[in-house]
Amino acid sequence: MNGRNIIKTKKSKFLPYDRYGKVIYGLEWLPLSSDNPYEKEIFLIHFKPKSHSSLHIHNGIEEFFVLEGELIDGDGQLFEKGDFIRFEAGTKHSSYTKKGCKLLVILSRGKNKLID
Repeated sequence: MNGRNIIKTKKSKFLPYDRYGKVIYGLEWLPLSSDNPYEKEIFLIHFKPKSHSSLHIHNGIEEFFVLEGELIDGDGQLFEKGDFIRFEAGTKHSSYTKKGCKLLVILSRGKNKLID
């Protein structure tokens, strides 16, 4: 059918996570969809055990659904399998995992920016 794209995620290879121009150790991702005029991105991200994201600020909205494992935010809040999380524009955080996790991430209305 024209206009339909299917990504077989179980058969797809995750890539080193390099959205910010450098690879972040322990994170891998699978880009699924991107729409630049609307600043929208959807991807899967896999955190290996004992890995963490970089501190960043949300210039738009970040939402994610925990598919597997658990993730701990910088303030100690635990996100578990089945949780849906939304960060509004202007919020900043980093997250880590002890056991590993996989998330479905949706970014819209602005790109995240690393905080040095």
